[in-house]
Amino acid sequence: MEATTVISNKDKFIALNESKSSVLKNSWANEIEAAKTAFTTFDLPTTRHEEWKYTRTTRLANENWKWSESLDNSGLANTIIEELNAARIVFINGNLSLADSSFNHAIGCTISVNENIPTADLAQINIAPAANIFEAFQRTNTSAAISIRVEKNTAAEIPIHIVHLITDNETISTPAIFIHLETGATLEVTESFHGNENTKGLTIRGLYAHVGTNARLEYNKIQAEKDEQFHISLDNVRVENDGYSNFNTLTIDGGWIRNDLRMDLNGQNIEAHLSGFYLPRNKQLIDNHTKVDHKFPHCMSNELYKGILFDQSTGVFNGKVYVRKDAQKTNAYQNNANILASDDATMNTKPELEIYADDVKCSHGTTTGQLDEQAMFYLRARGMSPDSARKLLTTAFINDVLNKVENKIVRQHVIDALVQKGLLYI
Repeated sequence: MEATTVISNKDKFIALNESKSSVLKNSWANEIEAAKTAFTTFDLPTTRHEEWKYTRTTRLANENWKWSESLDNSGLANTIIEELNAARIVFINGNLSLADSSFNHAIGCTISVNENIPTADLAQINIAPAANIFEAFQRTNTSAAISIRVEKNTAAEIPIHIVHLITDNETISTPAIFIHLETGATLEVTESFHGNENTKGLTIRGLYAHVGTNARLEYNKIQAEKDEQFHISLDNVRVENDGYSNFNTLTIDGGWIRNDLRMDLNGQNIEAHLSGFYLPRNKQLIDNHTKVDHKFPHCMSNELYKGILFDQSTGVFNGKVYVRKDAQKTNAYQNNANILASDDATMNTKPELEIYADDVKCSHGTTTGQLDEQAMFYLRARGMSPDSARKLLTTAFINDVLNKVENKIVRQHVIDALVQKGLLYI
């Protein structure tokens, strides 16, 4: 009887790793070599790993993912924010689609793509070593890449809209985005993720942003995928003296999502905001991990994440704030609030502070409960149906996160998408 060969889940990733070449193999060679070495040392994380305690990777690892060269743009029209006057950059199945992109009118920005990204652009972005197998894999196998650079004392005249769309079944997508804001520069980016119905996909996206001295970055990440799709976002943001960063993670839909956001405050007088909401349904899993590193004095970070969990969904929030010894006069606030809209929903939350300075104002807190029964009774007594009352309370609950989105058109687009999903009452 012929023996059956059992292929491990890591072996599947090794095979994918060996069949793809990064589009940045020339301009980012040193980082790619470091990631290749790191990849060999990592195993697929399990619930025995503290960072993945509540998030099983078995589901995504069991799939037979493949690289795709398809630029089938069916469904792309549904991803466009019509009223937003923005430069558009489109990735389809992990590939940059120049035919669907339009960024020549992005006045104030220098945008480079794939092998044309200058080595000097990437050298400006000092990133930490890969922390897990997915991060090493993304850097080793970057399927497509863009670099956005805004020069000194320049404000980009229009926003950038980056669109990701999966249309080819069982596709793995590993794009990278590099942002470099020079001294006094300003940029607004909206990035959105989408997938067609009944299309499995795995996105492992790397973001590497450098916010220079007195520069300002507004970043809105919208996740609007489908139940069949898996998503790992690797967000790395470094902010220098007097810089400002406002990073919003807005999870409307998605079957299995892991967001890793690292915010490195690498100077004084920095203001950093990290906000997000998540509304998982069915058996969806949404996992948000954040790390904010205060290295120098006189900085402020403000973190607010809110979730409402329906059906048999699962939520995870793990926020870590480090305040180093020299980071005196730090103000750091972290809050995670959740509502369980179903008895079968599960929320795992762990806010953390690690403080080594003694002259600081820091706080963190978390609450998890059910919809306010008194408020429900009040609304029902005034003629609202149970469904409308729940939607109205949901709207009120996440409204302060929505208001963190400074661009009114983007904010309304998110609200409209939530209304269409039957989640908000407007």
